[in-house]
Amino acid sequence: MEQLILAILSGGAVGFTLGLIGGGGSILATPLMLYVVGLAPHRAIGTGALAVSVNAFVNFAGHARKRNVRWRSAIIFAILGIVGALAGSTLGKQFDGKKLLFLFAILMIAVGILMLRRRAPAGGSGAEAVDEGSLDLRTSLQVCVAALIVGALSGFFGIGGGFLIVPGLLFSTGMPMIFAIGSSLLSVGTFGLTTAVNYAASGLVSWVVAAEFIAGGVAGGLIGTRVAMTLAPRRAALNRVFAGLVFVVAIYMLYRNAASFGMQF
Repeated sequence: MEQLILAILSGGAVGFTLGLIGGGGSILATPLMLYVVGLAPHRAIGTGALAVSVNAFVNFAGHARKRNVRWRSAIIFAILGIVGALAGSTLGKQFDGKKLLFLFAILMIAVGILMLRRRAPAGGSGAEAVDEGSLDLRTSLQVCVAALIVGALSGFFGIGGGFLIVPGLLFSTGMPMIFAIGSSLLSVGTFGLTTAVNYAASGLVSWVVAAEFIAGGVAGGLIGTRVAMTLAPRRAALNRVFAGLVFVVAIYMLYRNAASFGMQF
């Protein structure tokens, strides 16, 4: 019963964050699975990847209904990224769990820094957008390279990788920010599902915990979205608060897992 409550509350926290500030929440899925729910390192990564995947597909459906998806770029990125995610997750399973978590903490710090940077306006990327129908060979190759790299990182760390996919789509296609966000969710869901299936093949997914986490995430997302509408003028401040939380969790993970690299604090 205790694990049930903790899994639902943890999922609710991630969903609330995603609804409130529009991203970054999934980076907390693995630490919550690990330190709150109490799963082992690799099982936390595999289970978190599944939960992130389902939540991403739910959000993707909403963006698709609003026509915020550049389908050709989204599909190319998702399909090529599967190859990278499969390779990355296979390598991640073979990596020492504590060393993997230490590197994950470093990635979290990078995410926190990115969140502190000023975001581009939702209406554009600051570059001339490539029209969906004019996706030429060069642009397609750029999308493919970005997809393989981001997919590999996503699979290795068991994360959705939206914070990497969005800039990957922006820089490879020049599409407006709102389309990059909408299109990225197809890849977030696909990469997470690929990682989860790979981990599940090794028995490293807790299905019941994942279901509880997802249920909490859906409820938390609905609440977070409503609160976001009220606190919209303070979105930048909310981003800074969340980045601070990410830094605190990352430092704690570095402290807990530093011994795996022979470091003592």
